[in-house]
Amino acid sequence: MPGVVTTGGSRRDVAVVTPWYPTRLARFSGAFVRAMVDATAPGLDSMTVYHCDGWMSKARPEEDQAAREAQLSLLRRGVPLGRTVASAGLRYVPVPIGGPWTFASAARRFAEALRTALGGPIPASVVHAHVGLRGGYVALECAEPGAPVFVTEHATYLAKLLANDESRDMYDEVIDRATGFFAVGEPIRAPLIEAFPHHKDKIQLIPNPIQFDAPPRSPVTKLQRWMFIGNLIERKGVMLLLDAFAKCYAEDSSLRLTFIGEGVLEEPLRKRAAELGVGHAVTLHGPLTPDETLRAMASYDLLVHPSRYETFGMTIIEAIAAGTPVLVTRCGGPQETLAGIESAASEFIDVTDSPDDIVAGYRRLRERTPGGLDFGLAQRTLAARYGYDAVGALHHRIWFGNGADAVDGGAGS
Repeated sequence: MPGVVTTGGSRRDVAVVTPWYPTRLARFSGAFVRAMVDATAPGLDSMTVYHCDGWMSKARPEEDQAAREAQLSLLRRGVPLGRTVASAGLRYVPVPIGGPWTFASAARRFAEALRTALGGPIPASVVHAHVGLRGGYVALECAEPGAPVFVTEHATYLAKLLANDESRDMYDEVIDRATGFFAVGEPIRAPLIEAFPHHKDKIQLIPNPIQFDAPPRSPVTKLQRWMFIGNLIERKGVMLLLDAFAKCYAEDSSLRLTFIGEGVLEEPLRKRAAELGVGHAVTLHGPLTPDETLRAMASYDLLVHPSRYETFGMTIIEAIAAGTPVLVTRCGGPQETLAGIESAASEFIDVTDSPDDIVAGYRRLRERTPGGLDFGLAQRTLAARYGYDAVGALHHRIWFGNGADAVDGGAGS
């Protein structure tokens, strides 16, 4: 990792600013941010997460302005301090946004809300934000004068953001002002460098952290119980997965498929499963918390991840950490995260519009299970790259310098 300007002083107080974080209503949202907090909070004097949550509506301009003023009035009373993973603090800041909006206008609204809630700058010696505008811009506007601000970009919507001139200009400013700027993989870094070639040396890579403490499980010997984890949306390829499963079920009626997640395709999936005659073999489970998801992975024989595009693909690594084989598309992030161990615990397939490619990938992986898999190699390699200890220590080095490698103790706020 190239050198990054780091902080001085003796306190190790870090604030995390994010528009995404798991809530009771959106339990999947920002799971990767929660993992970053879990990995980095140990060893700090304090860590506090500031979750600015956009409440989008179709309110008319006058209604939006009234809601904005009412919300700011409430925020002046402060926001309560809760707790999240690793004893880190959590302050939840709802931000109502109505009518037409851009990423830039939303970022300004988020910054206004956080400043109002705090009544001053963010009380931390280091601020780390997630996503460029609704996290990075907000952090830069609200940090203590002179406090370093680091930004990590994860978003799959970059093309939409960069197509708006105002948002693009603001993003350029964020990269310029940030102490350090990171992308979670080349699928994010490459379009940013294309858009901002003058920042190519500043935009570096940093991985999402993954837990590798799952209890050992018996080796998978038959790929009978399939699972999908994620949002039930077109980009995730869930309809293709269902069609592929039906083809495989016609050959082996012992197969079962569970979708863990929610989204606009939930009802279409249920109807399609009935049409295909596999409704009794398909379960739409609904979402689980990140901890519940990790535990569930060990109950299945195969994770199928047929996404059209991923910036990183945490679920794939989490499944391998749990000892579950993975069938995954070459959708961007997974080729990078599994580089060098592509066949140790997984089988890759191309992104296509045909369920037959998923079927063919399943058959290849089935033929290699269990003798052609090496979970020991896969887990050791991935833990060294993405385990909590490795990624936590990396963040600490970035924030505080090379003397901050150890990750121990706990963090409060």
